[in-house]
Amino acid sequence: MKNSRAERIVKAAIAVSVFLASAAIWWPAQAARIKELASVQGVRANQLVGYGLVVGLDGTGDQSTQAPYTPQSLAAMLQQMGVTLPPGVTMQPRNVAAVMITTELPAFAQPGQRLDINVSSVGNAKSLRGGTLIATPLKGADGQIYAMAQGNLIVGGAGASAGGSKVQINHLAAGRVPEGATVERAVPTPLGQGGVMQLDLNANDFATARAVAASINQIKGPGTAQAFDGRVVKVRLPADPAEMVGFIADIENLNVTLARPAAKVVLNARTGSVVMNESVTLAECAVAHGSLSVSISSTPVISQPSPLSQGQTVIAEKADIAITQQGGSLVQLPAGAKLSDVVKALNSLGATPQDLLAILQAMKSAGALKAELEVI
Repeated sequence: MKNSRAERIVKAAIAVSVFLASAAIWWPAQAARIKELASVQGVRANQLVGYGLVVGLDGTGDQSTQAPYTPQSLAAMLQQMGVTLPPGVTMQPRNVAAVMITTELPAFAQPGQRLDINVSSVGNAKSLRGGTLIATPLKGADGQIYAMAQGNLIVGGAGASAGGSKVQINHLAAGRVPEGATVERAVPTPLGQGGVMQLDLNANDFATARAVAASINQIKGPGTAQAFDGRVVKVRLPADPAEMVGFIADIENLNVTLARPAAKVVLNARTGSVVMNESVTLAECAVAHGSLSVSISSTPVISQPSPLSQGQTVIAEKADIAITQQGGSLVQLPAGAKLSDVVKALNSLGATPQDLLAILQAMKSAGALKAELEVI
């Protein structure tokens, strides 16, 4: 019994080691799937937008004096439904709000499918909570109607006001309607026209384009894919249209071994953020880091005249300026071949993110920072 149990443990350990070894072969450390590196040209979403009305609000709608388009829109909607207002009658509803509806029509969407929509107030409504969106057409960039939106809003915030006090949690002037739009028209997708599919890489890199083409040719045969530049790879599709979906699915899941990215440092001058990639290296250099602080203090000085001089008391201010400079020692930074070496070397100076902006720019000017420097 003990021997059989030991044999099972050994077999299980061997199976796990074989699985890990095969995983190391099939999923290399510096690899990514093609679907994460590129997109198929023509397979894209389209933005839709519409203007409508939200009704049923609890007195938190638009004020007609500051949003005159809301009663005009309500009157136009009532007229389309056969309700004509008497001449000179002006509506001032507080339970109606003018809104904009936005959504995205995904690729290959067919009539009858449902879409989530975002609803945002365009007037001065205090809250859209509890409102209902009236049927609103959603149009594309060409002015054509591609979907119809309607439904009850879900607002993630809450609020209350009484006696001049107000409490509000999150944003109340925008909401969401899950599956609130119905697709009425499909957008034709030019996929596979001419028997060629174009892959557009997310980043302009010649090495990645060559690797993508080589990975496809290795599985689907030589000459199937060809890289035209650093962003475009064209793939020859099979002659049988019934095989196109499976062919594209196989290509999207192919692993591509990525080359080492170009060294780059991104500096955000507004927030002080510094981001480096793994290719950043540092040549041997010496850096002196110090800080200069200036403090100004103001002391009131009262000048009072003599009792019989008939003068006036004058109040003046005396300003004292003090300048303090911290000594910056000269620190020698060794050449580093890894990002961790660069980070450790900069942290040894005790520099803040704002100080790093000046230090890295000075290193780049001195030729010690082996990376592209981008300031945003």
